[in-house]
This record gives sequence, C-alpha cells and structure tokens, in this order.
Amino acid sequence: MTLETLEVVGDRRGAATIATAEDPRGPVAGYVATRSVSSTKTDTAIIRTPQAISVVGLQQIDDQKPASLAEATRYAPGVRGETFGADPRNDWFLIRGFTAQESGYFLDGLQLFTSAFATWKLEPFGLERLEILRGPNSGLYGGASPGGIINAVSKRPPIVPIRYVETGIDNYGNAYAGFDIGGPVDAPGTEGKLFYRLVGLGRGGGTQVDFVNNDRFFFAPSLTWKPDADTSLTVLAQVQRDRAGTQNFLPYEGTVTPAPFGFIKTSRFTGDPATDRLTRNQDMVGYEFEHRFDNDIKFRQNARHGTVTVNLSNRYGGGYATTPAAGDLARFDFFTRGAAVQSDIDNQLVIPFRTGDFGHTVLAGFEYRRYQIDDYQAFGFGPSLNLIRPIYPNTRLNLGAPYQNALITQNQFAAYLQDEITFGNFSLVLSGRHDWVATDNVDRLGVNNATRDTSAFSGRVALIYNDESGLAPYVSYAQGFNPTVGLNGVTGQLLLPERSEQTEVGLKYKPAGFDGYFAAALFDLTRSNVVTTNPLNIQQVVQTGAVNSRGAEVEMVANLAPGLRAVASYTAYDLSVTRDLNTALVGTTPTNTPEQYGSLFVDYTFQSGALRGFGLGGGVRGVGRSFADTANLFRVPGYVVGDLVAHYDWEGWRFALNVSNVSDERIVNSCSTVSACYYGERRRVLGSIGYRW
Repeated sequence: MTLETLEVVGDRRGAATIATAEDPRGPVAGYVATRSVSSTKTDTAIIRTPQAISVVGLQQIDDQKPASLAEATRYAPGVRGETFGADPRNDWFLIRGFTAQESGYFLDGLQLFTSAFATWKLEPFGLERLEILRGPNSGLYGGASPGGIINAVSKRPPIVPIRYVETGIDNYGNAYAGFDIGGPVDAPGTEGKLFYRLVGLGRGGGTQVDFVNNDRFFFAPSLTWKPDADTSLTVLAQVQRDRAGTQNFLPYEGTVTPAPFGFIKTSRFTGDPATDRLTRNQDMVGYEFEHRFDNDIKFRQNARHGTVTVNLSNRYGGGYATTPAAGDLARFDFFTRGAAVQSDIDNQLVIPFRTGDFGHTVLAGFEYRRYQIDDYQAFGFGPSLNLIRPIYPNTRLNLGAPYQNALITQNQFAAYLQDEITFGNFSLVLSGRHDWVATDNVDRLGVNNATRDTSAFSGRVALIYNDESGLAPYVSYAQGFNPTVGLNGVTGQLLLPERSEQTEVGLKYKPAGFDGYFAAALFDLTRSNVVTTNPLNIQQVVQTGAVNSRGAEVEMVANLAPGLRAVASYTAYDLSVTRDLNTALVGTTPTNTPEQYGSLFVDYTFQSGALRGFGLGGGVRGVGRSFADTANLFRVPGYVVGDLVAHYDWEGWRFALNVSNVSDERIVNSCSTVSACYYGERRRVLGSIGYRW
C-alpha cells in the first residue's frame, strides 16, 4: 500500500485497503503489475519499458504458497528455478540459460552477491513482489548475471493498518507460523508521519528426504518517516536463521534410468545424520531516503549492510563405488565455512525536463559496493553407502588439509547516467555505466596471494513505440559486465570479469479494456569468460570461453474478470558453447540446463451466491530435456506436473489447501554430471489458515 492515497475500498478478504496509482515498490492489483522501478530505476510503466520484465506480486505468492523464492518463479518466463531439485540449502535459478543466483540476486535494488558457499536466501513471506529483468542490466546495475536479475521487493510500512497471522503444515510435517502487522504509529505528534511494519515467520520440520529438515526463524521490522510531503525515510532490517539438511548427489543410473535394483527412492538420504547439516546466519539493515525538490527533481539514497555466515558439513555421493548392481555409493566428505560481509550505497538524482517536443527523465547515479568473504573449504574421502539397505556409520568427517583458506575483498565504484526520452509515441532509453573494481585475495595457505584491478563500461540503448491500439514493439541492445570472485584453478590468477552482449526485439500488447497484457521477446545473448568447473579437478574453476543463448519468450498475465486471474508463459532457446579450449565441446549444450519450459496457472474466487469466498485454482508446468554430461551423450528427459489450489475466505479468515505435483510424479530436475543428479519435489500438500483483522 502506498503512502499516497485516493480512496478506501475493500479487498477480496473484506479488509480495508487503499486504491492508488500503483507504487512500483508496493502491492500489485491481482496478478497484473503496471509499473516497475527495477528496469530504469525510475517509476516507469511496464508497457512503456523496452525490456522483457515480469512481476510476481503478493497476490500470486499468496495463492501459490511457494516455500522459496525459486518456487515463486515457477510460472514466470525465462526463469528456471530449482535447478538442483528439492534442495533446502539455497535458491538456485537460471535466467535465459545462465546461472543467476551468484550475481543476479537483488533485494530492494541492491545486490546480494554470492561467492563460494556464503549464499543469501530470502523468505517469500517477507516480500511484496518479485521483479524479473531478463538480459544484461549492467548499464544501471554494474556487475550482474548476463541472463538477468531478480529484484525482490520487501514489504514496507502501510498507511492503513495490517493485522494478519497465518499458520500451516505440510505432509512432511514441516509446520510454520507467521505474522504481518503494521500501520501508523499511534503516538502524539506522529500523525501521518510515522509508519511501521513487523513481519515474522518461524518454520520447522521435515522434507521429502529422510533426516533432512528445513527450519527457519525470520523477522523483518521496518519504519517509514515522512516529515513532509516531499521527504521520506524508510529503514528496513531483517534477521534470519536457517537450519537445514544437505543435498543428495545421485547417479544417473538409478534416477534417470533404472539401475539393476530399480530406482533410488526419492526419500533416500545419501549423507550421514551425524555429520550433515547446514546453518545460515543472515542479518541486514538498510534505508531508503528520498527528497523531492522543485520541478519534481528527486534525490534518492539507498543503502544496506549485510552479513551472512554459512557452515556446511556434508557427506555427498560421487557415483557408484563398484558396479550399479551392488548399489554402493562412493562418498566424499566436505566442510566449508563462508562468512561474507556486503555493504552497498546507491545515490540517485532524477531530473525531469522538456526540450521542445522531447520529454527527458535523466537519472545520474554513483554507487559503491564492498564485498568480503572469509572462505574455508576442506575435502576428504568418506565411507560408501548402500543405496538399497543403507547403514549410516555415524562417524566424523574424514577431512584432509584445507584446499581453500582465503580472505577475498572486492571494492567496486561506479558512475552511471541514463536518459529516458519521449517524443510522440516513442520512448528511447540510453544508459551507460562505468565500473572500477579492485579485488584482493589473501591466501592463508601461502600458495597464491593475488590482486586485480579492472574497469569496464557497459551501455544500453532501447526504443519502444506505444501505439494507440495497445501494441508496443521495441528493440534493445545491452552490454553486461560481471566481476567474479575466485581463482582460476589452472593459472592461479584471479578470475577475469565476465562480459556479455545482447540484442532483443519484442512486442507488448495491452488491449483496451483488458486488465492485463501479452508480451513476446526474441533475444540473442552471448556470454564470454564463462566460469565453469574444471573437469580434471571438480574443486577448481576455470574460464573456458563463450556460450550463446538465442531464443524466444512469450507471456500472458491478466485479471480476466472479478475473482478470475491467470498467468501463462513459454520459453524456448538454443544454448550452445561457441568457444572452448576443448574444441569437442563447441556446439554442445551446458549440463543441467533445459532449453524449453512452459506453464499456465488460473485461480478463480466466487464473487456471489452460496459459494461466495470459495476459490479454486490450478496450474500445469512443463520442462524440456537437458543433459547430464558436457558431451551431451546422457539425456535427462523432460516432465510435466500439475498443481492444485483450494481456498475459502470468510469474515477475515482464509483457509487454503495447496498441492504441488498433484500426481506425485518422480522427476529428475537436472544432472550436473552423470554422478550428480537431483530429484525434484514429489507431491507436497500444504494446509494453511490465515486471519486478518
């Protein structure tokens, strides 16, 4: 809910809300967002934005009840979440075929950079919306994934009181309880000036894999101060504690194809209950300041400081120890502790003006990022495990000397400039950013201390034409820059920055009187200096050349009628290695990357009669084939699963039943090698009760 109001209306639960012009950081009306702040860092209508962008709002999150951010993207085009299956440790996702969780993860416009195993993970219950920008975005955001970024937008203090509690439990015994409370601060002298919000959630219990829990404590307070109509300051903080199990690494034979003993159970745990665990301590605090001067000139300053510490102890599979018939899984022991600190401050000046028939919105910015990680990793050989009749030895990890013990620091300065020019029905966006990056690696093992200073310019030029009929064709060219953290395992030098460039043409269509829109995009995206695992030593990474992603995306999102909402999407692309030291790999497709997927989700709530307040929904998700090896000899077949939703709203209460993978398909989400395949989520039934007052 925005802080600028028009009138009080009622929402589908009977609670009082505020009808407003959409705040690009605020609620989405049904499933259809009309504005976004992510693509241009200004308040721009999506239909006038010359870029492929999708928004998943709170209504859709509430209807589908995702347990993770990756699950929340299941029905969005261009994004493939849950890359490594039903993994409670991290949020994994690909955008346009490229991994994006390391540098494409943003919260409130500021990056959550990930290196090694110090991974950030966001709680969907604390989010207002997800904005997915596809393609390179370095012209404004600097170092970021070439395929695109996901900008998660936090819930913010509302002007109308919110009082909501919710609890639920699934068929694996994982239960949760959450609250969302906020509104004006009731104190003398604060009328209309001070607003707060408290969002919290606690969760604990099992998953579909034996001995693997997924527990969380999450608390996010926020406060907005508006001393006058032109000034606002919002402070956002969150505390998160995760306690989870580890991931199974399963062989191709026994998951994709049957082993002599059949298929490995999806509930089979291949680690060791005595050793396997993940803990994540994640804390953040930041603020958003805005002041409007005369002539609608605005100054914004967004800042955040965050820390994340991940301890991961794991005994994981490495293929069959002897023959598949015996069912003995070879295992490796692994331990890592990654402690990362990230600080970011982004200063923006927005200047709108006109020159004759041309309207300008000029954005000038200066950003500073500092990232530091204390990274420790050790490896050893563990005992094998029989997959047919497992006996867990409950022994300590057998670790050798650490192969990684380093303190890595990266400082990044950037200046950027953008002009959004409107003339008639045309909108032209010109963006440019220059980044200066200094990386320092202090190797405590005394093997390799290294430094690297680099700089790069990234630009974007994009044009869109908005016809009175609702058609909006566009074309864009964008460059990407991504300064990676880590050492090249072969050369011993710090990794070079990745570079990328993309050409995109698209068409958006918003028919008159239709609450929604259609969108299609064709793109040609090339990524160079690609970081991959060294096939001769899986503990090392190398930069092996270039990969091209060329394809198409289509999307429909609509509020079709009162109570009736729908989203649909389809993505297809050709992903191929175009340059590699191993020339035999040129023309192949990288592993665990499906090249097509599509989805449809519809939800309807009865508006009158005896069934008023009762709703039903359902969706279908299809994923195409992928490969389990770099030579593309081992295929992982695609799959189709369905989801069902039933809910009932009555006098502030909401009762819901969500079923994902309703037919309980045994699916393999992907394989990164023939020794590392990952089962997807089986049927999950979640019952929940919420109350709003």
